[in-house]
Amino acid sequence: MTVRSRYSRVAAALSVFALLWWFTPPAEPSVRLCGFHWLTGRDCPLCGLTRGLFALAKGRWSQAIHFNALSPLGFAMLFTLILDATWLTRLWTAVIAAFGIYGIFRLVS
Repeated sequence: MTVRSRYSRVAAALSVFALLWWFTPPAEPSVRLCGFHWLTGRDCPLCGLTRGLFALAKGRWSQAIHFNALSPLGFAMLFTLILDATWLTRLWTAVIAAFGIYGIFRLVS
């Protein structure tokens, strides 16, 4: 990875963090954009993740976990995008599996 590429990735990550910190979405959206929620009336594994990311950027951990229990994991994975490592493939696979398992528990309970 070139130095210029690394700086652009870091700048992008800082921009995303600034956006997450600056903007505050409503705690309960007026319109749900999740197709799964429209069809079933239940939350999917990703429901609340965006609101959780916004809460984490402001340091509100309990609120973020209330929105989606895996939002800290999603927040960490968002910022691993600036890295260029081969082990990230295995890590992303494990994270996707965690979201799948979380989704199953979310639907059953």
